[in-house]
Amino acid sequence: MQPHHPRSSRAPRRRLLGALALAGAASGLTLLPLAAAAETWPAKPVKVIVNFPAGGAADQIARAVAQPLQAALGQPVVIENRGGAGGNIGGEAVAKSPADGYTLLMSSGGMVSVNPHLYAKMPFDPAKDLVPVAAAARVLVFLEVRPSLPVTNVQEFLAYLKAHPGKLSFGTPGNGSSPHLAAEMLKAQANVFAVHVPYRGAAPAMQDLLGGQLDFMFDPGIGLQHVKAGKLKLLAVGSAKRSPLFPDVPTLDEVGLKGFDADTWFGFYAPAGTPPDVVARLNREINKVLATPAVQERITALGGVPAPMSPADFNARASIDSVRFGALIKARNIRGD
Repeated sequence: MQPHHPRSSRAPRRRLLGALALAGAASGLTLLPLAAAAETWPAKPVKVIVNFPAGGAADQIARAVAQPLQAALGQPVVIENRGGAGGNIGGEAVAKSPADGYTLLMSSGGMVSVNPHLYAKMPFDPAKDLVPVAAAARVLVFLEVRPSLPVTNVQEFLAYLKAHPGKLSFGTPGNGSSPHLAAEMLKAQANVFAVHVPYRGAAPAMQDLLGGQLDFMFDPGIGLQHVKAGKLKLLAVGSAKRSPLFPDVPTLDEVGLKGFDADTWFGFYAPAGTPPDVVARLNREINKVLATPAVQERITALGGVPAPMSPADFNARASIDSVRFGALIKARNIRGD
């Protein structure tokens, strides 16, 4: 005779087994989409948020890369400009986006290496909330003046500044931007004073320099066609080395401002937590794009230098810039907009 097992004694065991089965299924549901995302990405358009207005260096570089990148990915790459707050508005939008590889940021390295020194409180932490994907270009800054300014070289320009303290004005894409930091380096090393006029991007500042409302500007490359057309005077390069575009134009280091280097690295970032396989794929494809003659030509036209590198090297570059620009920001008491 079989022993009698009450129905109630089997119920707890069934409930336990059912719970374990559900837990296993739940964990599978959590892991499978992530693995599938890495394998099937991209399955829809990729959006690149540029955290500066249209027409600036970041915007032009993003658009130069986007077209060949979408051909490589087989999906549209859509550019969206979200300027403001020194790049923080666009940076925050990306930092708080899903970490699925479908929202990227194109920014100057200043948002990561400079903004934490500029703003007492940021709406996100660039070092923790974003991951570097790929550098795009080393962007130089060019010291340009309006044609009617009665100077022909850096020495005459600095002498004119000293003779007219506070009478000249310069424009920048905003407080703490690389052109602003370059101007502050100049003021500190040459012991001169000029009035800072911050704009919401490099393009509107360039328009006012061309219109004569400003006296000079450190141009991130968008005005070089106006230099070639004779609408602006190029006096020097704020870089450690001369520009291949203008080999006869000296660096500020050469004319006496020793160690002057205001170059910055522009590149792509993704929300923290983006699958490593997706980041690696993006890095490979962007580096391939940067090696194409058409993209190199567009970056070179800005006076920049294509800068393919690994995410780790890009991150290390930002750390170096954070130290050197952080010291300048503290010494000059620069604050964000």
